[in-house]
Amino acid sequence: MKLHQLANILVALLMVEWLGCAKKPPPSDKGPQAQINKHPFGKTAEGSDVELYTLKNRNGLKAKIITYGAILVSLEVPDRKGKLDDIILGYDDLTGYIQDQSYQGAIVGRYGNRIAKGRFTLDGVEYKLAANNDANHLHGGKVGYNKVVWQAQPVRENGEVGLKLTYLSKNGEEGYPGNLNCTVTYMLTNNDELKITYSAQTDKATPVNLTHHSYFNLAGQGTADILGHELMLKADRYTPVDEGLIPTGELRSVKGSPMDFTSSQTIGSRIAQVEGGYDHNYVLNSDDGSLAQAGQVYEPTSGRVMKILTTEPGIQFYSGNFLDGSITGKDGKVYQKHYGFCLETQHFPDSPNKPEFPSVILQPGETYKHMCIYAFSTR
Repeated sequence: MKLHQLANILVALLMVEWLGCAKKPPPSDKGPQAQINKHPFGKTAEGSDVELYTLKNRNGLKAKIITYGAILVSLEVPDRKGKLDDIILGYDDLTGYIQDQSYQGAIVGRYGNRIAKGRFTLDGVEYKLAANNDANHLHGGKVGYNKVVWQAQPVRENGEVGLKLTYLSKNGEEGYPGNLNCTVTYMLTNNDELKITYSAQTDKATPVNLTHHSYFNLAGQGTADILGHELMLKADRYTPVDEGLIPTGELRSVKGSPMDFTSSQTIGSRIAQVEGGYDHNYVLNSDDGSLAQAGQVYEPTSGRVMKILTTEPGIQFYSGNFLDGSITGKDGKVYQKHYGFCLETQHFPDSPNKPEFPSVILQPGETYKHMCIYAFSTR
């Protein structure tokens, strides 16, 4: 066989191989694809439509979010055998969320947590906020961000799906100064993470502290209490509170106390030693604004593990002390005391009145940014 004939045969074989490869889909297109779908979820009393968005990642995890309150209404993650369960407390319909007073699954703001006496002074002006927690201001007031309808836009990035929600909080709303443009984006990653990013801009100096208020039960919502969950927090200190749950200003060591979760402990092992149960802000060891692990929760019967990462300086650990059986949640489940826990990444409570705490004041021209990740696995 002559040399040019051999060369032609080799070229033909290479062409066949190239065409065969060209017809194969790239690896990123193989297997299940992440999905996002929208459905109606009812109307508010004012006639505003509320939509439900379902996010599903490639591994089958599902997150459902409604535009009312930017609320996470369910989060389905697998146990060690691969069985999916909803691990978020909540309600079956919009009426439940409208009537809810416990911030189930909601984005809270303009200021998550408490501000003493509903007052603060900024640039020489005293501002009086709505008092909705005895004499104090809690989670944004009487009509906080959990009680308004947000605008929503589906997001697709790098084969992952999410939901971008926006809300304009107007100057004077609940007593706060400045028009605040808020954006919250939920992303359900293919690494089995629920990533929540926050941003905000203002036209007048104002305190900002946005957070997420889901009640978790890693054994499945409504199954039992959470006292057997094992919790670890990367926090050597916490902020003690007075009888109104307002920080005293002290940053106290957790060492040698029932507040110490620097090594993994069951939530119920020392809760009886904490008056009223856990409802405290922990001072995270990582305080430079970088994304770092804040803690981890393990539920032994299901094998589910939830790791929490954040850019914030604090995290509020709440053990569901005020759940009392008066709430009938999803699937007719009754939520008894300690049936859910919250881990709310945040700045410290009452920071506008505590100059020694990290600042929460957002100035015009600046952008408020905050990221929180709940990452899931099993063991």
